[in-house]
Amino acid sequence: MPVYSMTGYASAQNNTSAAGTENDSKLPSGQLGLEIRSVNSRFLDLSFRLPEDLRQFEPALRDLLQTRLKRGKVELRASVEITAATSVADPTPRLLQRLNAVQDSVKAWLPTAAPLSVADVIRLCAAEQTGIHDWSAAVLPLADTVLKALLDAREREGARLSAMLLDHIAQLRVLAQQAIPLIPQLVEQNRQRFLMRWKDAMALTDGTTLPEAAQDRALTEATAFAIRIDVAEEITRLGSHLDELERLIKKGGEIGKRLDFLIQELHREANTLGSKSAALELTHISVDMKVLVEQMREQVQNIE
Repeated sequence: MPVYSMTGYASAQNNTSAAGTENDSKLPSGQLGLEIRSVNSRFLDLSFRLPEDLRQFEPALRDLLQTRLKRGKVELRASVEITAATSVADPTPRLLQRLNAVQDSVKAWLPTAAPLSVADVIRLCAAEQTGIHDWSAAVLPLADTVLKALLDAREREGARLSAMLLDHIAQLRVLAQQAIPLIPQLVEQNRQRFLMRWKDAMALTDGTTLPEAAQDRALTEATAFAIRIDVAEEITRLGSHLDELERLIKKGGEIGKRLDFLIQELHREANTLGSKSAALELTHISVDMKVLVEQMREQVQNIE
């Protein structure tokens, strides 16, 4: 399965003509536009910005998005643009009859009111025809088209994120391998340092302390030091987390939350590695690890 990013954008338009009379060529045309923007979010957060003519389609649009999207802050915008007809619209007999009835009612109350002119009738006819668009056959198919384009964009972005994460995993493995041989070297260096210090201390004593006892004490201190700086457990856990991260990324699907948890664990191991550091080389490795993990954390926030 592919890995999907929660970041994406898609848009589409659909041109339609008004319908309902035999003079369709003289009626105004309309353009329906839809666009979907998506950014990262912990849950699926849908919002709609629809003109009044399309408010009735919001439940169906919400159902459509919920069936295909799992996480993200998603905003769907719709726009309707009506283009006036270039030719003069012919008033229908029904419209003329209604206008005549309205004019009689107005004159009954306002006898001095001016009668309707031909221009008034033509203007009212054009206004009526502008509002007879039926978008029911266009909204959902267009929304499905835009949603597919959004999913394609999110899949492409998810592929880029996956490649980046796998590259960072490989770099973390290299750093972990660099840290493994440092610990025995540090233990041996400090063991020799302890023995030299105890020998110097023995040279200043009056001989009341047995050399064997002093050497045993030095070895005990060196062993305690080795235990304190041993990071084998952290390196093992870090490798296990990297294996699971790589497995999830290659598996794909809805992995964002699990990746986020594993990144937190990686950060904890890198911090522990730094706190146990007894050499500048190990400190540098810990810092490099934390930089890589932080970069991974920022990108994982965008994965569905």
